[in-house]
Amino acid sequence: MSIPAKVSSVPANVIFRTAAKDDLAAIVALLADDAIGAGREGDIEAYRTAFADIDADPRNHLVVADIDGEVAGTLQLTFIPGLSRMGTERAQIEAVRVGSAHRGRGLGHQMIDWAIGEARRRGCGLVQLTSGKRRGDAIRFYESLGFEATHEGMKLPL
Repeated sequence: MSIPAKVSSVPANVIFRTAAKDDLAAIVALLADDAIGAGREGDIEAYRTAFADIDADPRNHLVVADIDGEVAGTLQLTFIPGLSRMGTERAQIEAVRVGSAHRGRGLGHQMIDWAIGEARRRGCGLVQLTSGKRRGDAIRFYESLGFEATHEGMKLPL
């Protein structure tokens, strides 16, 4: 698969790092920066416990794409042990967001490549992610990176 030309417009100084407490407001802003997120994300206080739990869990990694000190993107990478596939560990990519000022320049592609690389380094047998059915652009983006819709996902709000 060839890399689209627009990938070259990603700044060379992108740093992928573990999110810090001071990044929480920027991450929440990224989560709320679209029509779906705007309707379900809220006050930053609601996120502090979740952030602490993720930060304390060695299988969970909340990551930011930092460009010159700005949180330009975020994702959560979770490593899940399993019995299926002969005990294969899998990596789950969640909550992928790129700030509106950085969209369309290849940062999302770079973020997913980074996450896949981390999964490979850890020895995972597969990488999985979900995307809301209303996120057509995101689904096309993931398909362009080689992801396939092989399963039907279901949720039950509690």
